[in-house]
Amino acid sequence: MPTEKEPKPMSLYVIDDHPLMRDAVVMLLRRIRPGANVVELDRLGADAAAVEVHGAPALICLDLKLPDTVGTSGVQELKTRFPDTPLAVLSASPASDAEEQCIEAGADIYIEKSSGASEIGSAIRALLNADGGFEELTPADSKLSKRQKQLIVMLDRGLSNREIADELGISEHTVKVHLWRLFRRLGVKSRTQTIHFARTHGMLAS
Repeated sequence: MPTEKEPKPMSLYVIDDHPLMRDAVVMLLRRIRPGANVVELDRLGADAAAVEVHGAPALICLDLKLPDTVGTSGVQELKTRFPDTPLAVLSASPASDAEEQCIEAGADIYIEKSSGASEIGSAIRALLNADGGFEELTPADSKLSKRQKQLIVMLDRGLSNREIADELGISEHTVKVHLWRLFRRLGVKSRTQTIHFARTHGMLAS
């Protein structure tokens, strides 16, 4: 009798046309998720064939500048195809140049390649482990984690990402992951909208 096939391991995709950087990210992912299947691609156009073989990605690490992408086109294409998959953009460009555009295009976090292995690993680990999944909640739903409630209070205090990181004892990249998760949960796009939402739904004192 044919035996039932074992489920495939989680597939983590690294799309980067720089071999050294791709190898470094692959090594990080294998340390973070030892049992995962890490799929290496050097261009965006190779992902369709890879999905046929390895299954849909559970995480995507995307180089912003690839031979077959322009601007944030890679981010937009991947989020259209895999809207619920965590997407981390790794770029040689400073965050001030492209972070906002990438987040607006659907990326969950923007990581500068110059950040170093420890910071990159911390950000990716936080993205994989962030609680609550990627579903958006309706405005009436206030199921927020303790950390998310802390963040709302800190935003109301006017703290910067750096100040929040120092106060919580976590990296600034991890703060960004938690904030973007919070934004998605509340269906908002900014700190100001978060504070307004929190006030109008009784999450903060008037």
